[in-house]
Amino acid sequence: PPNPTAVNPEPEPHCPGSRPTPPRSSLARTNPTRLPVNRTGPPRICMKLLPTPPASSDPYSHHRLPPPPQLRRASFPPAASRPFAGLLRAARVRCSSSSAAGRGRGSVAPAVARFQRRMAVSGTEHAYSNILTSLPKPEGGEYGKFYSLPALNDPRIDKLPYSIRILLESAIRNCDGFQVTKNDVEKIIDWENTSPKLAEIPFKPARVLLQDFTGVPAVVDLAAMRDALAKLGSDANKINPLVPVDLVIDHSVQVDVARSSNALQSNMELEFTRNRERFGFLKWGSTAFQNMLVVPPGSGIVHQVNLEYLGRVVFNTDGIMYPDSVVGTDSHTTMIDGLGVAGWGVGGIEAEATMLGQPMSMVLPGVVGFKLTGKLRNGVTATDLVLTVTQMLRKHGVVGKFVEFHGEGMGKLSLADRATIANMSPEYGATMGFFPVDHVTLDYLRLTGRSDETVSMIEAYLRANNMFVDYNEVCLFLSYCA
Repeated sequence: PPNPTAVNPEPEPHCPGSRPTPPRSSLARTNPTRLPVNRTGPPRICMKLLPTPPASSDPYSHHRLPPPPQLRRASFPPAASRPFAGLLRAARVRCSSSSAAGRGRGSVAPAVARFQRRMAVSGTEHAYSNILTSLPKPEGGEYGKFYSLPALNDPRIDKLPYSIRILLESAIRNCDGFQVTKNDVEKIIDWENTSPKLAEIPFKPARVLLQDFTGVPAVVDLAAMRDALAKLGSDANKINPLVPVDLVIDHSVQVDVARSSNALQSNMELEFTRNRERFGFLKWGSTAFQNMLVVPPGSGIVHQVNLEYLGRVVFNTDGIMYPDSVVGTDSHTTMIDGLGVAGWGVGGIEAEATMLGQPMSMVLPGVVGFKLTGKLRNGVTATDLVLTVTQMLRKHGVVGKFVEFHGEGMGKLSLADRATIANMSPEYGATMGFFPVDHVTLDYLRLTGRSDETVSMIEAYLRANNMFVDYNEVCLFLSYCA
């Protein structure tokens, strides 16, 4: 607002020869074409000089805002004259009486009481503890316990695709009545009817796979959480991933030296020099956080390391056995599907939520079966096979679905070729291209250094839970195949 000293509060006299300005309301009601016009001469401009503001030590004082007005407490009329005063008094009486009655029940609202009762029940007894079964070893003793799908005695489970059975086992194992409920388990069991309706289910993967470009922000977030917890006076070591996290450093490689005997060593030295600060931070994370494994540079591509080393196929954690599943921050995480491990790529937010124990919300997918027969002729490469499969699946339309491969031709397809087909899932639009575990998978596990005891445990668990495919037996699970 202008400086009050520069404004003349007195009404200005009209200039000679000019007409008085009508009030605003009369101007609004007057037709502008009929306004009287002074035709005695050229229009005159009325000017008046404003008084000069007094001298001040602040040359910009006339530009400054005036002080704010003093706030006054609003005065309300007496309660008796206010409308609805009686209703308010009655409501207060009812609230006070209900709270007084509630004190006898623990001073807890009914909704809160139901929530606490639900959490207390879910924390004391697992909803499917009756199907927790021991898996014996052939030489005596037991491998551990597992949630047995055959123990549910539901004929619908026998018709489920193998990829959907992994989702079902995860829902049963993590069913706490809160994040995962019995209703979610029933949706998966009734997959044949609920999948076309795009039913939504929660899914808790067994582990998370990161590479260094997308993994560094996740570790930074965990470090920031620890810092915030320390500022609040609590124990910063409480912040840890709740599921195993594997971080493979492979996206920092550059080729500066080539065509020499020491090219590998020289490139690795340059890589460590360029990324010293980032690698040092990741090294700290590998020792500071529990459930976190950092694979150093020079070990290989993340998907190769995942396939040959990190893929468990079956977990045995604290005596509880369950199938391996993974989400990764790389779109080609699907390569692990060739090993019989359900996995696909997600964004960084979803990966961090999984690390912190939160379930993924996903639409129960449809499954497209892809039948393989015969074997590849001489001269036909894996690339030819992959491009043909990709072309067929693109034509069929598999976006947002699981593709599950089956048929007698699977026994003659190497795991390297399976991983190549699964790696192309983003190209043909499927969430994953899944190859169930069979004898080819077990042979590959032995080839890559898994112990005989581990392979025996994997086979025993998958056979006991109806997740192993034996092509020497009659396949009864073709109702979903296209």
